Amino acid sequence: MMQTMEPRKLFTKYLIPSLSGMVLMAINILIDGLFVSYGVGEKGLAGVNIAVPIYSVILSVSLWIGMGGATLYSITHGQNNHHRAKEIFTHSIILAITTTGLIIVFCLLFEQPIAYLFGANDSIISYVDGYLHIILLFGLVFVLENILSIFIRNDGNPTLAMAGLIVTSVVNIFLNYFFIFIFQWGVKGAAYATVIGAFIGILVLLTHFLSKKKQLGFVHVKLDFSLVGHIFSIGFPSFIVEGSAAVMMVAFNITFSRFVGETGVVAYAVVNYMHTVFLMLFIGIGAALQPITSYHYGAKLHQRMKQFIRIAIITAFGLGATVFMIGLFGKGVIIDLFGIDIPEIVDFTKIGIVYFFAGYLFLGINMVFVEFYQSIGKIRLATWIVLNRSLLLFIPLIWILPNLFGPNAIWLVFPASEGLTVLLIYLALKFNRIELVHLDMTGLHKSRGN
Repeated sequence: MMQTMEPRKLFTKYLIPSLSGMVLMAINILIDGLFVSYGVGEKGLAGVNIAVPIYSVILSVSLWIGMGGATLYSITHGQNNHHRAKEIFTHSIILAITTTGLIIVFCLLFEQPIAYLFGANDSIISYVDGYLHIILLFGLVFVLENILSIFIRNDGNPTLAMAGLIVTSVVNIFLNYFFIFIFQWGVKGAAYATVIGAFIGILVLLTHFLSKKKQLGFVHVKLDFSLVGHIFSIGFPSFIVEGSAAVMMVAFNITFSRFVGETGVVAYAVVNYMHTVFLMLFIGIGAALQPITSYHYGAKLHQRMKQFIRIAIITAFGLGATVFMIGLFGKGVIIDLFGIDIPEIVDFTKIGIVYFFAGYLFLGINMVFVEFYQSIGKIRLATWIVLNRSLLLFIPLIWILPNLFGPNAIWLVFPASEGLTVLLIYLALKFNRIELVHLDMTGLHKSRGN
């Protein structure tokens, strides 16, 4: 199927389940925020927004190991080395549990100091603690769900990976309602709903191991330090993507708090909930591309692989333009969804949505290139793109723009860093500073220009 199906049809076969699962996950995140906003209030929403980056750090490590292992897994399958693929899967699961377990223990020991470090203040610290403690206690549930979903997608079953996300989302939505509005558990109810939903999702994913067509499985292994190094190396860009997202959230929270106060923190919480929703869609495009390009790279089908990259770039830009238009014309509806009626917050959030959403015109293109280079083991290129958009450009911009142009300019940091990264990628391709695979990228570049 990978080698014979028409490229658009094959990409669509992976894209639809991936996007569908991510859409449901995005809806799940959005409804989570709505329930907290209506059931707990603005401070509860801000508190959860402070806690999310800490949770993201744990997920970033599982994504690091999951994407690194899954990329090697698909490349190895492309080479018809199925026993080695199982060794990679087994190592990945052991690594994920061990590494994230140590991080969770550390976070539990220093829970409140970490919360203050990530932008909490005395008025919302109780909300941060209430949500964060439960998420940390059951952190391994999210880790296992995440890594199983990645490997199952790479094992040729994107539909089941989507089903796991669907079940997780539906369970979470229903439990959020009962725990927050019926049982009055506040932000703790939101955390418990998230945990239980993820656990049920794992049960769905485990049915993959009952399938006769599955290649995925555990084997007895001795610790292979060379393989561990490869997993961490290849998965590093995914860790940077997710980890830097946490850094960016913390930086935004601190900057808004400094320049605007609680009004800015609440406004950013609304925008960031929507950002998390839309980010899932762009991740869905990358998740659809990764198994395909990893397999084709392993099978040395380089020319065919270039077609998938073009399709993914066009898809990502189209999605980005659509999201920007949603923000431009639907900003009032978005704010109304969260029940925000304080005029200062409403006005500041409206400005934020328009400015911030412009970044989606560029985000998808960057994510496609990151996912592609990571999927073929070109880690330096993938890491270079991630660092440009999230740290090397973002950190100076979040300091420079508000100091020069005032608080409204904080919202422009995201589109500016994403747009400049796209420009750098374009210049690097144009002047052959970076290539696709081992081949020159003239074919792709010219075809995009035509």
